[in-house]
Amino acid sequence: MKPNPVMRLLAAALGLSLAACSPAATSAPQTPVPTAEGSAGGTGNLVVYSGRSESLVAPIIAQFADVTGIDVDVRYGSTPEIAATLLEEGANSPADVFFAQDPGGLGAVAQAGLLAPLPGDVLGAVDARFRSPEGLWVGISGRARVVVYNTETLSPQDLPDDIAAFTDPAWKGRIGWAPTNGSLQAMLTAMRVAWGEDEARAWLEGILANEPIAYENNTAIVAAVGAGEVEVGFVNHYYLYRFLAEEGEDFPARNYFLPGGGPGSLVMAAGAGRLANGKNSTNALKFIEFMLSPVAQQYFSAQTYEYPLVPGVVTQPGLVPLADLNAFDIDMAALADLAGTTALMSEVGVLP
Repeated sequence: MKPNPVMRLLAAALGLSLAACSPAATSAPQTPVPTAEGSAGGTGNLVVYSGRSESLVAPIIAQFADVTGIDVDVRYGSTPEIAATLLEEGANSPADVFFAQDPGGLGAVAQAGLLAPLPGDVLGAVDARFRSPEGLWVGISGRARVVVYNTETLSPQDLPDDIAAFTDPAWKGRIGWAPTNGSLQAMLTAMRVAWGEDEARAWLEGILANEPIAYENNTAIVAAVGAGEVEVGFVNHYYLYRFLAEEGEDFPARNYFLPGGGPGSLVMAAGAGRLANGKNSTNALKFIEFMLSPVAQQYFSAQTYEYPLVPGVVTQPGLVPLADLNAFDIDMAALADLAGTTALMSEVGVLP
């Protein structure tokens, strides 16, 4: 039987992510960083609820455990799933840290009063647009929404300036997306904020009319675009770089940063917050401090191809500088209404 090219590329990317994220592959030195008490180590336990995928963050969490001596227990799931779990568990949650893929999940948990304020020096490590205005969570790495396109059938000149234009019937059968992905849902929340509920609903209905192919995640979308199964996909920027590292520059897909500056040009922060009722609050703070250290910031830049949010960390060659993107200007806290977004998606038939 002839191998499915999408599955071949997907398997290659997943294999790369695991190899590139192994502790041996990280270029950052394994040196201790200051902890909350100002010393270089610590003991005890920590429970992390991670909305970030295991293949991306498990190596840097393991490095934190090695450096500090803290026994870390991690629960993985999608950011919407983890946020819903925390809201259900409330003050009885065993979690100490919520490590989220996007500000939407963090905002929803913060609005429920479940996060504790972070110290000013921790918040001040990143630009104000990548942290909670109330000081309840802080961004760890930056992730830009892009359109990944097949270079054998399209050029940038063929693509619109704004995400709104993909409802044009000319895109019927050509789009890939991942409706259950937290970052897509964050983009839809930004649409609701910027455009209003009715226009956001109309966009969803227009995309559905164009019969998009739904994928499980962004990796699968990039694989499908590279294989020519779809021509464009709505993803985060860093997934493509994992394919380019494995397949080489001939891999027939590239990112398109929408120049229009609307919700499709959203730049989000993957971030972390400390649970107010966590039993290990000191270790939770150590964890967040470590993720903002040069060691961890270089890891996110070199191994996951994300934007470091702490100044002075080198980004990947070829990655458009964060300052040069025409990013959608929105308060990250405005992305908190995740429940309203998923309700709208269910209403129009995108989600069950």
